Amino acid sequence: MSSVTFPDLQFALRIVLAVVFIGAGITHFVPPVARTMRAMIPPRLRTTGLLRPANLVILTGVFEIAGGLGLLYPPTIVAAGACLIVFLAAVFPANAFASRYPDRFGVAALPLVPRLIGQLVLMGLIATAII
Repeated sequence: MSSVTFPDLQFALRIVLAVVFIGAGITHFVPPVARTMRAMIPPRLRTTGLLRPANLVILTGVFEIAGGLGLLYPPTIVAAGACLIVFLAAVFPANAFASRYPDRFGVAALPLVPRLIGQLVLMGLIATAII
């Protein structure tokens, strides 16, 4: 009989998810990646001022890093996980927009259905890691 328990698996999953989100958040500060992410914001969501694309990319990077770190700190695990699930839903329009322009966005332009499935699986993994 295995001595690995569900809480052990959740802990390992939280570590993997934390690494993924922290790593993804850091990429928001790499100029070529940030430029692509700015371009992925759909025209209807573009604005000037505080919520201009450059600031949104920085903000989402900070959110991903904070969410990843929050998955590692026991008092914030549930809140961080819930926020990351909402975050994934909030950034989906940018991913959907990019999926329409594979020539423009390259590897960031995953086809819509696989991207949606991937995001839903990721949301499910987060939920599993925090319950």
